[in-house]
This record gives sequence, structure tokens and C-alpha cells, in this order.
Amino acid sequence: MRLARMSLILACVFLLAAAARSSDGPVDEKAQKIYQDALKSLHNHEEESAFNGFKKADKQDGGHCLPCQKQIVKLGIKFEDWKAAELAATEMVAEAQDERAAAIAHDEFGSVLMNEGYRRHKDEFFARAHEEFTKALAGHPRFPDALFFDGMALAQLHQDDAAKSQFEKFVEIDPATDPDRQRAQRFINRMELARAHMAPAFAVTTMDGSHIAMDDLQGKVVLLDFWATWCGPCREALPHIQQVAKKFQGQPLVILDKDENAWKAFVAKNEMTWPQYRDGYFGGQLSKLFGVNAIPHTFTIDADGVLQEEHIGDASIEGKLKKLLVRARELQAATGSQK
Repeated sequence: MRLARMSLILACVFLLAAAARSSDGPVDEKAQKIYQDALKSLHNHEEESAFNGFKKADKQDGGHCLPCQKQIVKLGIKFEDWKAAELAATEMVAEAQDERAAAIAHDEFGSVLMNEGYRRHKDEFFARAHEEFTKALAGHPRFPDALFFDGMALAQLHQDDAAKSQFEKFVEIDPATDPDRQRAQRFINRMELARAHMAPAFAVTTMDGSHIAMDDLQGKVVLLDFWATWCGPCREALPHIQQVAKKFQGQPLVILDKDENAWKAFVAKNEMTWPQYRDGYFGGQLSKLFGVNAIPHTFTIDADGVLQEEHIGDASIEGKLKKLLVRARELQAATGSQK
């Protein structure tokens, strides 16, 4: 499914920044205009038009437009146009001018194949992804994204020892503040989680200054609710969320909105006492990570961090929460944890 796998399209920020400086757009004059129009469409959230524009610009430029190809890969994954995404990734590999660019290109190609494997449920794509990540790591053995997602690919192929080795290398070099580091540590100890539909790893600081990370909440049931003060359906659903919060007091809910001043006033007025976090609606960190394009939007996550349910609009969630809480209490009893 798309939500837990969105991070697959991301690559090492430093490396990507370096690659972006290598090309500002197509060389062909006609392709330049098409490319600029596509960028405008993307800015205006007209993603399908932008996608078609980037493909057209790259073709007009003879398959040499690196920025076009990067956008085609990203949007191709989103729209599940695997043919276009694979072609763009292949062009990136062919156009790579040095080891660093080649590593990025192979990592991008691996990301396409990982997403394709998750959608099509076929191991052949995970095997091909492993090949691409291996090529990326041949040039840059300490490429964090390639290590992490190669571990994911190997886990899908049930090559657990090899997957564990890649996760261990990732943990060794990744900053302690990166949520993916904590996620990798969990995979090392419980490889079956690397094959599960995990909620994306994230870490936020809530309104009251508390630090919340997804993997710090293991052993607890999480209800993640995306909303906004200006959203009519969100306001209508609020009494229900308040009832849920009261009924299951102590279970974390993370609430997201855009306008900080209006948000704080709204939270105080409505006595929303559970953890709050302002994300910047649709452009924010978590909105992108969870693929939120409509609100209110809730995600129910079990005690292992596995995504169980997703709802757009007000929905009856109490029954599912009760079942998940039973399992959470069983896990706490088994481990002696009272978190």
C-alpha cells in the first residue's frame, strides 16, 4: 500500500542536492519551455499535467533531462505508471557522469522497483531492487538510503541474515535523531516487522514540547488524526474524536493543522487535551509521509507499529481500537512493560 512505503521515493538529501546542481533543466530550447510549464503545473498542484509535461520535456531533450527524470520517477511512483518511472530511472543510470551520480541513479531505480513490488506483490521486483541497491553501494558503501532499503528488499525475499547485516550497517552510520535508525533497530530484532505494513517512522515535537516518535510508542495503540480548523467535516467529526479520546484516555492522538494561531486557540477552546502537532496541511512532513490528500483522515496503528486501518471522514473506530488494545495489554503483560 502507498502509505507505509512513501519514504521509498526519498534518497539521501546530501547526495540528491549534489546531483541537482549538476543540471538545471533540459538543453533543448523547446524542452526548456515545456519543462518550465511543467514546474508551474507542479507548483499549482496540477500533478497529472506536470507529470505529462516532464515526460514530454525529457523526450524532447533526447532523454537527457535529469530534473525531468527525477520528477518522472517521483510522480510515476505516485500514479503507478511503472513504465514511465522505470524508463526515467534507466535514463538516470545511463546519464550518470561519476560514481556519486551513478549511486543516486541506482538508488532511485531501486526505489521504483521496491514500490512496484509492493503494489504488484511479486518478488521479482524486490530481487531487481536488491540488484540496483547493490550497484549503488558498490560506488558508495556508506549510502544510508541504499543500505536501509536493500535491507527491506532482502527481508521481502526472506534473506533475513543478509537483511539484518544491511540494517546493522545502516544503524552504525545513521544519526541517532533519524526515526529510520530506530526503525532499523526494531527490524534487526524482529525481522518479520520489515515485511509488515508498518506505519511510516516519524518524530515530532508536540504543542506542549513533548517529543513523540512512532517507534517510541511500541506497545501502545495509536490513533493518528489529520484535521484542520477551517475544515467543516473535521469540526463535525470533532465530538466523536473527543469521545474516543475520553474513552481511551492515555492513548496518543496526534492532531495536525496549518494556521498556528488559529490552531492553538481552537485546541484550547475545544479542550483537546491529547498530544497535538502542527504539520502544515498537505505540505507538511507527516501529510506527505502518510499521503494525506483529504481530511479528516485517521490512521489506526497497532502496538507493533503496524498500520491496521485508514479512514477518510468520520468513521466508527471504537471496535477496532478495543481489539487492538486487548492485544496491546497482552504484549505489555508478556514483557512486563507498563508504558
